[in-house]
Amino acid sequence: MTDASHQAAPGRHLVLAAVFLVAVTMPLSFTGPAVATPAIGRDLGGDLALLTWIVNGFMLAFGSTIMLGGALADQFGRKRMFRIGAISFTLTSLAVALSPNVLILDFLRALQGIAAALSISAGFAAVAQEYEGADRTRALGLLGTGFGIGLAFGPLVTGALIGSSGWRALFVATALAGLVILVVGVPRMRETRDPGAIGIDRWGAGSFTAMLVALTFGIILGPERGWDDTLVVTLLTGAAVLLVAFIAIENLQTRPMLDLSLFRYARFVSVQALPVAVAYSFIVPFILLPARFIRIEGMSELEVGVMLLPLSLPIATIPFVAANLARWIPSGILAGLGLLVAGAGVLLLAFVPVGGAPTAFILPLAMIGVGAALPWGLMDDLAISVVPTERAGMATGIFGTMRVAGETVAVAVVGALMAAFVFGGLGELPGDVAPHVASALAGGSLDQAKALAPSIGHDTAMAAYGAAFRNTMLICAAITFTAALVTLVALRSRKPRKAREPRMLEIGA
Repeated sequence: MTDASHQAAPGRHLVLAAVFLVAVTMPLSFTGPAVATPAIGRDLGGDLALLTWIVNGFMLAFGSTIMLGGALADQFGRKRMFRIGAISFTLTSLAVALSPNVLILDFLRALQGIAAALSISAGFAAVAQEYEGADRTRALGLLGTGFGIGLAFGPLVTGALIGSSGWRALFVATALAGLVILVVGVPRMRETRDPGAIGIDRWGAGSFTAMLVALTFGIILGPERGWDDTLVVTLLTGAAVLLVAFIAIENLQTRPMLDLSLFRYARFVSVQALPVAVAYSFIVPFILLPARFIRIEGMSELEVGVMLLPLSLPIATIPFVAANLARWIPSGILAGLGLLVAGAGVLLLAFVPVGGAPTAFILPLAMIGVGAALPWGLMDDLAISVVPTERAGMATGIFGTMRVAGETVAVAVVGALMAAFVFGGLGELPGDVAPHVASALAGGSLDQAKALAPSIGHDTAMAAYGAAFRNTMLICAAITFTAALVTLVALRSRKPRKAREPRMLEIGA
């Protein structure tokens, strides 16, 4: 550790505390609205497509800008970007609470996602700069625990707020949390930046953001408009072209936003597979189940919060435990074993029937929660450990992008799969209405599906939804098991940090 690091050590725990507050608050921004969406629909109206963007808009904006947020933090300072992100998040949260209709709410949610991306990428980079070695592993594990606390109690808090004060209270609460972060946390941070940063990769950031937006829109619109629709084909083709352009742009940059040379290393590629697996095993059920519980199973928002506790509570404690276990057990082994448990939980969840006893969800959700929690607090450190510490913003940005962009695409893909499976299970319907019925029922909106096609019987609709949910979860389980195998093979060995440092510098060169 350098002299400067020693001098900063007494205050670094205050930095960690500030970012910990962010890690606790941010999960409310996407899990809370997933629970609140039915209540928002009842209050503001709006069709299912607009309501879907309450969650998708935030995740898309977050995922497409978090890598840029890391680059901005390296260039202009972690504290400065953290402050800007926290101020913007507080203001947009308050604005969302005052939204008069769903369209404006969707737009504000996208702005909120950008603000959250700035806060998270700058905050994690600041923590990574303050800690080294095992201390950094434990610090990032603690942040994973904070994120888990927000996930664990987010649905329960959301349900209680909606039950007592309405859905707007959720966003007022996140605005108040942002205010606390600004008053208590930001003044205690010190400014750090990457001394080698030479500018922002604007073309890279623009092409990546456009690619992710086109891909997500294409996947979301595909089930309803048809995969041969001109707009859908244009969006997906454009996404492929933009991906090629992004790769070409990054290869020409002296200091790229995304260092593509890192993808030559199997261990780095394997680390990026971890958030993809967690997206399909943990995030997807977290987003899908509130709609099923409220719209299909007939539960209240508060009951949904209780039902999700077996899924979310492990995230509040196990990541920090896993970070300490990593001192003796290789992180790759812990992460791979966790994914195996999560995959088994998703497999069990697939066979819980619609209308089944609420207790039938406890074991599969607990297995998913415990399994996903094991790699949760290890992933950030694994990602950062393959680059020099001074480029922590870039490492955080790459991994955060894979994590959140992967979650955004996963939710869109699963929505498309649900609609396709429902479409196949409904039988003969008029061609012009069938895709709309399938999309509505895939989102759990039984009333809207029946309004579009009154001839559909209740039992037929429930059977189609149940089969679609089962088949979709089977695919998610297969993806999780595959990622677990890759992780156990590629990350099974422990490599001492000191022995790894020369390669870290060489990779980043």
